[in-house]
Amino acid sequence: MSMPTYDTGPEQFQQFPSNRIIVIHPGSLYVRIGRASDLLPVKQLHCIARKRRPGGKIYRDPFIPPSVPKTKELIEELEECRLQISHTLQSCMQSNGARRYATPPQQIAAFNRRSLPETLNDGELWPQVECDVVVGDVVLDIDPKLPYNIHFPFRRGDFNLHSEVGGSISSVLNDLYTIWSYIIEFKLGIPLIELVKYRCVLLIPDIYSRSHLKCLTSLLLKDLGFGHCFLVQESVGATFGAGIGSACVVDIGDQKTAISCVEDGISHKTTRLRMDYGAGDVCQALSWMFHKSAFPYKNWTENVPRDVILMRNLYQDFCHVNLDVCGPQEKTFLVDHPGEPVNKYTLQVGDECIISPLSLFYTDLLKITGTKMTKIQNRQPSDAEDPFDAEFLRETGRKRETADPTANESQNFEAANETQPSINPDEDIVVDTLETGPGEIVALAPGQVLSLDAAILQSIDRCTSEELKRKMYSSILIVGGGVKVHGLNIWLQNRLALQIPYTYKTEQLEIVTSPKDIDPASTVWKGAAVMSCLESAIELWINQSEWSRYGLKILRERAPFIW
Repeated sequence: MSMPTYDTGPEQFQQFPSNRIIVIHPGSLYVRIGRASDLLPVKQLHCIARKRRPGGKIYRDPFIPPSVPKTKELIEELEECRLQISHTLQSCMQSNGARRYATPPQQIAAFNRRSLPETLNDGELWPQVECDVVVGDVVLDIDPKLPYNIHFPFRRGDFNLHSEVGGSISSVLNDLYTIWSYIIEFKLGIPLIELVKYRCVLLIPDIYSRSHLKCLTSLLLKDLGFGHCFLVQESVGATFGAGIGSACVVDIGDQKTAISCVEDGISHKTTRLRMDYGAGDVCQALSWMFHKSAFPYKNWTENVPRDVILMRNLYQDFCHVNLDVCGPQEKTFLVDHPGEPVNKYTLQVGDECIISPLSLFYTDLLKITGTKMTKIQNRQPSDAEDPFDAEFLRETGRKRETADPTANESQNFEAANETQPSINPDEDIVVDTLETGPGEIVALAPGQVLSLDAAILQSIDRCTSEELKRKMYSSILIVGGGVKVHGLNIWLQNRLALQIPYTYKTEQLEIVTSPKDIDPASTVWKGAAVMSCLESAIELWINQSEWSRYGLKILRERAPFIW
């Protein structure tokens, strides 16, 4: 049977102007969209509010991973973990050689109880909202009493599918269409009718579901009507954005932390891990500790979006991992909610500003938002549109497999990448040996979540050659909005230096956080923009007619990752 030939007309092989390429990077909290020629993308809350029909069901996605009920057992676990981190910090030295000391939370609480707000002026009223649908940052301007449902189409780095209203895959795709088209039309100023003259690069998770990629490609080419598109994995985008050929990429987002070893633009399938925690969970740990020390803004609640944004800002402004800062610090913040006076609060903080970001290493503290999982890429179910997928290769490759038990390492790795079962059960684990049956994304060990350093070590340990492991240990790239905590990279570097196997110790263990002075939250977006303008990207574009004609088959042929 002859393979299909794809359209490679003259226009296919010409450089395309970068101001007509749009790069979309969706996330659980924010979406970033911009032209490849832009310095920075437009960043908006990745959410949509829809007016409820009279008598319709109420549904509101939270603006932060919700905390779970605080049972006696949970409080004991959180307290034990907090004390463990606190004791670790007290055994550290400051840079001048003096020992660190911690102020007891009771002492800080005594100050905070006496702290009264100072009223600055009368607040403004809630803006008038007339529309049935509100998108992005403007959702924060909706009076919580109004009958709107709120949806975030992504959760924990993947589609936010659930059994409530708006939780079906078609609802999620409809929300994505509305949010993205609004930003393209009203923030970038491009009429949707013009999109056929534009191309689009979409960033996708490293651990992906093929059926979701199929839906997203259709969304770009059929619904939004882009002339061409291609998809790029986030970790690959990160290496292009940082200008690094190969790296162990650690992407700390709002609700997920993803790790993948990337070599020359390819993410190694066996090394991909995704943990169900991110900056949002760390923020909840900070909130719990603030409230333990009598947080002076008494009415704070995680159900009010503006309160959540306030706590996120406190996390970003106050948290750090700087061992030279010890003892109580006085901080101020404003509470500016429409319909209420603007109040200025004075808050005393202690080590909770260091302890909360360190919960990435002591993950019991993150149980405040429930049990977590670590996920890996699993075998994918077949699709009738793609007859020559791994399932076909697996079925037709059986005889050769049994005939050649002496296959060398690179062949075995190819087998692993084609997700064939590993030939020798004693070999390094390949993802398929962990599967329980055809699924899409599988949990490594439910309920047991890896800390940041343990996950990096495990990801690198899953590399197929000693040479590759050595290369990854010498280049660790941290990106994502959750990394913007001063000193986090130094702490991680010290933790890894103690645990790296002796054979892989290189002269330098380099941890890069803000390469080329780019905001680490935009590194991935920037990388996809750079990639879309390369000469080699010319072969990656898929156009509308090819997608209508060949569907998934062309995605497998052209995708810049191993299908």
